This record gives sequence, C-alpha cells and structure tokens, in this order.
Amino acid sequence: MRKNIYTLIVLAVTLLTTACNDYETYGELKEKERDNIRQFIADSSFVVIDEAQFHTQGNLTVGTKQFVYLTKSGIYMQILSKGCGEMIKDGETLSVNCRFSELGIQDSSVVENYSWAYDVDILNVTRNGSTITAYFTEGTMLQAYGSSVPEGWIVPFNYVNIGRLKKADDELAHVRLIVPHSQGTTSNAKSNVKPYFYDITFQRGR
Repeated sequence: MRKNIYTLIVLAVTLLTTACNDYETYGELKEKERDNIRQFIADSSFVVIDEAQFHTQGNLTVGTKQFVYLTKSGIYMQILSKGCGEMIKDGETLSVNCRFSELGIQDSSVVENYSWAYDVDILNVTRNGSTITAYFTEGTMLQAYGSSVPEGWIVPFNYVNIGRLKKADDELAHVRLIVPHSQGTTSNAKSNVKPYFYDITFQRGR
C-alpha cells in the first residue's frame, strides 16, 4: 500500500513539474513574439526606418523593402501606394472594400480573400477628429474573427487615400503591416500572443 502511495506521489510531482516547465509567462510570450518579428524582418530583408525619417519622406515609405516602425502602436507599416481619392474626412462614415492576405509569423498560417474575384471584405469606417473606428460587415475576416477590426488595420487610414479607380493610372491604397498581438485580432492574436503580417488594399465602397 505504501509503495502504491509513494508511486502516486512521484507521478503527481512529475506531472506538476512538467506542466510548470511547459508554461510560458506573458512576458516570455512577448519576448518570443519580438524575436519572431525580428527574425521575420531579417529573413525578408526588410529595412526599418524611424518616424522622423518617415515624415521627411512625406509620410511615405520608399521601395518594396522599407517599413516604418510606429512607436505608439508598435506596428511596422509599408505604404506601397498612397492611393487615389482622398483621406477619410472628420465626421465621415464610409464603406471600405478590402482585399488582404494574413500570414501568421509564428506558424505560417494563411487567411486571405484574393482567391475569388468577388470575395471582398467590407469595413464600416468612421472618423471623429483623430479617432478612427471600424467594424467588419462582410467577408472572410468577419467569418474568421468576428466584426472587430484589428487596431493595426486602422492605423493606415491616417496616411492613405480611400478612393475608387476612375482613370487608367489610378491606384488603390496598398499597405503591408507587421502587427504585434496587442494590435491584432481579439479572438486570436491577442489571446495567443501572436504577430501577423498583412498585405491589404483599400477601396472606397459605393
């Protein structure tokens, strides 16, 4: 009997020790996230500039490798095209059509809506002063994560125009983002401390 009790105690201690060793603190998860982002940037040969240089460049990034690190949000942003049309005005609410791809930096998972010609995500976006809010009304992101728009998606609206293609040389606003968990989807990125890489185009809805 004593032998059986001793065996159970050893087993319990072993399981507890293993569980403790497998558990990662929030601080450890954030450090892993930072390491993953740094490695992703290095592997992609991206060049990171600060906001001061970004402002001297007219709030634009240059070429296909340059990203600006935005200190307040912690995201890395690349503006491939500022887009036609105009920026969202104060007091304005509009529908915005998006095409996007989402890449999980840690696990290489992919969510996207480029596969079908008419498969677009639709956001309802409102600007009140310096505050911009948005929610999904249709599309892949709504189905995958719910109506809440990642804060990282909202940041580019401070820098790009939202228009529609009218002339042959018009371009839609086109951005790429490296989004830390704190600026990502509530149901996935935030809860799992995971960073994501996004490629997004924005078009003013009808």
